[in-house]
Amino acid sequence: MTNHIQHPHDQPAAISVTPYILRHLRNINATIQTSAPFRPPLRQPSVLFSGVAVAGAVAGAARMASTATAAQQPGCAKTLINLLRGWPNPSLLPSHLLRAAADHVLSDRSLAVPGLEYGPDWGDPLLRQSLAIWLSDFYSSSQPIDVGRIAITGGASQNLACILQTFTDPAYTRNIWFVAPAYMLAFRIFGDAGFEKKLRAVPEDAEGLDVTYLRQAIEKSEKDAQEKGNNEPQFKAPKPWSKIYKHVIYCVPSFSNPSSKTMSLARRQELVRIAREYDALVITDDVYDQLQWPAGETMAEERDFASMKAVMPRLVDVDKLFEGGSEREGSDAFGNAASNGSFSKICGPGVRTGWVEGQFHLLLVILSYHFPPEECPGTAKFAHGVSQTGSSRSGGAPSHLTATFLANLVSQGKLQDHISTSLLPTYYRRYHLLVSAIRQHLVPLGCQLPPITKMKSGEGVAGGYFIWLTLPKGVIAKDLAVRAQSEENLIIAGGHLFQVPGDNQNEGTRFDDCIRLCFTFEEEPKLVEGVERIGKVIERMLKGETKLDDTKGITNATDTTNAFW
Repeated sequence: MTNHIQHPHDQPAAISVTPYILRHLRNINATIQTSAPFRPPLRQPSVLFSGVAVAGAVAGAARMASTATAAQQPGCAKTLINLLRGWPNPSLLPSHLLRAAADHVLSDRSLAVPGLEYGPDWGDPLLRQSLAIWLSDFYSSSQPIDVGRIAITGGASQNLACILQTFTDPAYTRNIWFVAPAYMLAFRIFGDAGFEKKLRAVPEDAEGLDVTYLRQAIEKSEKDAQEKGNNEPQFKAPKPWSKIYKHVIYCVPSFSNPSSKTMSLARRQELVRIAREYDALVITDDVYDQLQWPAGETMAEERDFASMKAVMPRLVDVDKLFEGGSEREGSDAFGNAASNGSFSKICGPGVRTGWVEGQFHLLLVILSYHFPPEECPGTAKFAHGVSQTGSSRSGGAPSHLTATFLANLVSQGKLQDHISTSLLPTYYRRYHLLVSAIRQHLVPLGCQLPPITKMKSGEGVAGGYFIWLTLPKGVIAKDLAVRAQSEENLIIAGGHLFQVPGDNQNEGTRFDDCIRLCFTFEEEPKLVEGVERIGKVIERMLKGETKLDDTKGITNATDTTNAFW
């Protein structure tokens, strides 16, 4: 049963959008509907109407046009199928819920005015409270999650950049350690923070991250740093609300992007031990945790998705309680793990809102630039520190107005119901449909599915957005991706995209024989057809048939603009 939280304010007042803006937006929509499909440029020009920027609306509309299902490659009569794009299908976006929530907030001045102001650094209080209740229930926490451990963010990607700004120094922080294969779009975030030459890959095994490899690599990195006299931060002065970590470890521990693996509890515990020993911050993107379902050979007729709980405790939970927790003797109370949450996968990417959870001291640091720790009501040290990133101190709480809409949905249990009654049944069906097609069309050719994660009950569990597939011997993923697009009008992600730049020559860190397939974006019939097309290309490659000329009218599926992501 979902928890419902009564908001203290309920004073209706009317708010409207100007007809001028609506008229221009209708014109934009009409233009798109009557124009040939096109791919938007990398940068969209800003268009101002009556002092209001609608560049986002234009870019969003252009992006909608770029997803037209009838788009075709030159010389190819087949309809485009995109199994690379990690987006939710448009039919799954809860626009009706967001519209009602926005109307509720904007029709009540007691809610609208605070929502339209800068807001508290740590984010909307109702959303933080609602998240604490929901997450405590979902993760079956032995200790309820304190609201002070949570701060609202602009989403997982934006907050990753904020964490790096606050808790790392590009000289003193030795390395960024990625679980490989790794989420490829995170590389640039770390590069922008000054770590482009410091990215390191850690291979996975059956239980997730290879902790033996990681320990040995970090130990070597530490010795090198000591020999060079790298003993203190060089570019960031000490601040009362932050600390600088020596290492950062980045991973997606549950239903990982791209490998779809879930790290075992034993590995999570050992990872926390290593982080504590070597002064590392483990940043986890916990964005797929709520998207899970049984992974048996057959699909059950009915499932009670509302009662499903998290497969594993998060690393931030392990850090909180394991072997004395973040308050153990000798700890600086910042902790060694931060959980990056997001509404992108469970509501819609466009809401650009998320949350960070950290140990009490670490959250406090995120928030304490303007307010000293003792004046930050109910805010933990790490989350407080994140909220004190310069951009947040200047611009206010990230995505603050949207956060008030989401607070309404989460506090009333409406978003949770959307997940259990819409997303999970749909993804459960799509996952099994794609796996069944792979078993029928690709496994006989030599492709291999990854092992299924087992719960304590012994039942298999799957989740997330993706399936990671190993190709037959001799089939190179990059070549397959190019030929799939040129010959079958099919876009897939080759495994080389997920190799850590500058550190992909070791065993277990190259993925030339793997591809990632997304089952959330395309319609169900296209999932099966997409697999059939992959099978046709692989058959031709295994037979040694000559490649088509891939230089005429073809966009390499592995080097496309963000129109394909």
